[in-house]
Amino acid sequence: MSKAELIVTNARVLTMDPERPRAEAVAVAGGRILAVGARTEVEALARPGCRVIDAGGRTLLPGFVESHLHLVLGGNELTQLQLGGVEGFEPLQAAFRAYAAENPDLPLVMAQGASYEILGAPVTRQDLDRIIPDRPAAMMSPDHHTVWANTKALEAAGLLHGAEMPPGHVVVMAADGTASGELREFEAFSPVLALSGDLHLQLGIATGGEPDPWPSAEQRAKDKDKVAAGLAHCAAQGITSMVNMDGNRYTCVLLQEMEEEGRLTARVKVPFHMKPHMDLPELSRASAMAAEFDGEWVTSGFVKMFMDGVVDSRTAYMLHDYPGTTERGEPLFEAGRFKDICTEIDRRGLQIAVHAIGDGAVRQTIDGYEAAKRRNGSRDSRHRIEHIELIDRADVPRLGALGITASVQPPHPPGAMDFPMSTMETVFHRDRWRDAYLWKTLADHGAPLAFASDWPVTDVSVMRGLQAALTRVPFEGCQDERVGLMEALYAYTAGGAWAAHMERLTGTLRPGLAADLVLIDGDIESIPPEGIGATGIALTVAGGRITHQMPGFA
Repeated sequence: MSKAELIVTNARVLTMDPERPRAEAVAVAGGRILAVGARTEVEALARPGCRVIDAGGRTLLPGFVESHLHLVLGGNELTQLQLGGVEGFEPLQAAFRAYAAENPDLPLVMAQGASYEILGAPVTRQDLDRIIPDRPAAMMSPDHHTVWANTKALEAAGLLHGAEMPPGHVVVMAADGTASGELREFEAFSPVLALSGDLHLQLGIATGGEPDPWPSAEQRAKDKDKVAAGLAHCAAQGITSMVNMDGNRYTCVLLQEMEEEGRLTARVKVPFHMKPHMDLPELSRASAMAAEFDGEWVTSGFVKMFMDGVVDSRTAYMLHDYPGTTERGEPLFEAGRFKDICTEIDRRGLQIAVHAIGDGAVRQTIDGYEAAKRRNGSRDSRHRIEHIELIDRADVPRLGALGITASVQPPHPPGAMDFPMSTMETVFHRDRWRDAYLWKTLADHGAPLAFASDWPVTDVSVMRGLQAALTRVPFEGCQDERVGLMEALYAYTAGGAWAAHMERLTGTLRPGLAADLVLIDGDIESIPPEGIGATGIALTVAGGRITHQMPGFA
């Protein structure tokens, strides 16, 4: 047997491999796991110069698989104004003005994480004008589906007097015939984001297109620095693989260049984004991306779609009216056409991931996957639905029956982590709370689970996500939707890897698989659930390379 280059020993190893679930040490060589087993047998594999890390009884796991995030957007936003926890006009004004003063040359003063209740009433452009009247300024909601802009920004973006939008995308108009300042969904607010000069980084999710002209080497270098910041932020959370739920070929090129430069510290899967205005032949681009990017670090092979928006802006597509309204949202794809699109994607051997939040959107997505299976026959497709915030009970068993992965986010249920419980009161009828944010119920009916954060929508911390998963209090009068610790860890490791067709590469600690490891700063099985979120990551290893190390450790 080869000799080890790195050994982590004296650990509580949770392999996520049912054939050998526990061990004491792991040896690494050539970017692969060399051995998993008892201390004595693994330590005997050390060669001269081998680095031996004493874990001190800490828990060692497969590197975390983040099953739904937005790496480039998150990296780009790290330098923008963060409004999480800010409430009321005066604190908002103080935060904006301080940031604007520190960044006098920004073409757009952009803030992130503005709650829908930040001013206690619908935000208008006049509100933001009172804060910054002389420069374009805007703020994004935590879910990234609504932007509020001041008058300068609306004027510069050509939106002050409204604009024609595709279904589901809205420039909200005020009674005086001008834009109110609220912009719902990507097509509506992308002209404002374009003022920053960074829109080319969001073309995949906004339009499904590519930059034109193609960014220069100088621009790509700047973009890669933003990606690197996002990667470092994720490595500090123990993340070694991620499904980037937006992107295009340009995203893949950036990541592949970073791999060649030795700067890519996580495995990244990137979709082709199919938008409602596209025709079926456009899917040839998805097949081309799948063929071009099929390595161990940068891969494609799946198509992302949005079936609806989000509950807070009432753009999520529901089977019944929102409380106190006659609104239901609307699907972004017509049902018959969506079935045809799913069938063609599936025929090409590609995976499908659909953002579906309302119960109407979830049902229409399941119908599309079912149609594809009926027309093309069964295969190992692993199609997935992202979010599933509300589902009709009749549709619950359909996921397991069709092999659809429930890609859900423990930080998302109101009250579980950072989102306020007020959302439940305003967007879900009380008698439907029992059908909201189902994890255990879906798993009990056979749906595979993959856990994630949807960063930068919520904190990317896996440890905080685990705590949210394990401590979430049932909604009043509803069943307990928590899964156990091992099930949650599985959904952040092996389950996520399987859902991304990466189980032969990562997600478990087995000889021959990639040396993707995370060492928790403690014994996770003995940490009280309410303390897991404050527990640090001692060490992250991706492909045998240390990508994060806690200060003072080893």
